[in-house]
Amino acid sequence: MIYGANGYTGELIAREAVARGWRPVLAGRSRARLEPLARELGLNYRVFTLDQRPADIAEHLQGMGLVLLTAGPFSATSAPMVQACLQARAHYLDITGEIDVFERVSQQHAQAQAAGVVLCPGVGFDVIPTDCVAAALKAALPDAVELSLGFDTDAGMSPGTLKTTLESAPQGGCVRIGGALVRVPLAHRTRRIDFGRGPRLAMAAPWGDVSTAFHSTGIPTVTVYFPVSRLELVGVKLVNALRPLLGLKVVQRSLAGLVSAAVRGANAEQRARTPTFVWGEAINARGERRTARLQTDNGYSFTVHGALAVVGHVLAAPVQAGFFTPSRLVGPGLASSLPHSSPIRID
Repeated sequence: MIYGANGYTGELIAREAVARGWRPVLAGRSRARLEPLARELGLNYRVFTLDQRPADIAEHLQGMGLVLLTAGPFSATSAPMVQACLQARAHYLDITGEIDVFERVSQQHAQAQAAGVVLCPGVGFDVIPTDCVAAALKAALPDAVELSLGFDTDAGMSPGTLKTTLESAPQGGCVRIGGALVRVPLAHRTRRIDFGRGPRLAMAAPWGDVSTAFHSTGIPTVTVYFPVSRLELVGVKLVNALRPLLGLKVVQRSLAGLVSAAVRGANAEQRARTPTFVWGEAINARGERRTARLQTDNGYSFTVHGALAVVGHVLAAPVQAGFFTPSRLVGPGLASSLPHSSPIRID
């Protein structure tokens, strides 16, 4: 089942699944948006919301061996779907990049083992490529104590991703220090990084790997960086002063409405010309350093192929139950195995 199939990324995944000869059940909360897509693709569909008891949601999952959740914000959708999947004994995957969601799902490891299901959030661009880079760096420098990750791309955000970003802005930034998550101001740290096409100014950002890289590698200190211009950096720092205002529900509703009205996901031509450059750096206590780089497809196409690769992996053969990150579930070679991805280069 693909829940959220009528959204931008969910629809891309559904179309690619059908192109591969798969016949997923489409699901979502809007019949008006879901039914035309299901009819076009010749697929069955189910309409239900996630604002009900997990037991009621589980009723809609009957006959499903796996659910891929593509509907955000995952801060609202993940928890009820995870609980429903545990009750229905269906594997759970999603394409979140939200730190709090990763942490919450990781705490369901024992319950997933008892139910015999896999819980693997983050099977899209959030966080497959950076997670695989982290795992490769851990193998190259096993005693690493500090990990930095990041990526550079010209692609913009989908409407759903932008809404999630705005929703999380009031929380500020986040890093992992000594194994613990620490909230910090947005852009609290900057540095120049060559992600793969020359040095760029980059700022620390609350990307999902702050959670997942620790679970994948055990490296206790993790920071994720995203490139910015000087002007963008000034804007981000101004957001720190506006964080209390951004947290107001009326402001969030207004911003979400503006995004829905004004933002459209990239078309096929735009996606084709926006590759992504992924970077990582590991350092041990002696100051020894290893750097990794990986070039991938644009984030949207990568998410489509990455999510379906993990779906195929889970359904193809018996897998160990519990909570997993993508690199731990499929292996650190996952990112490089996807279309238009390079091998991970370690220097």
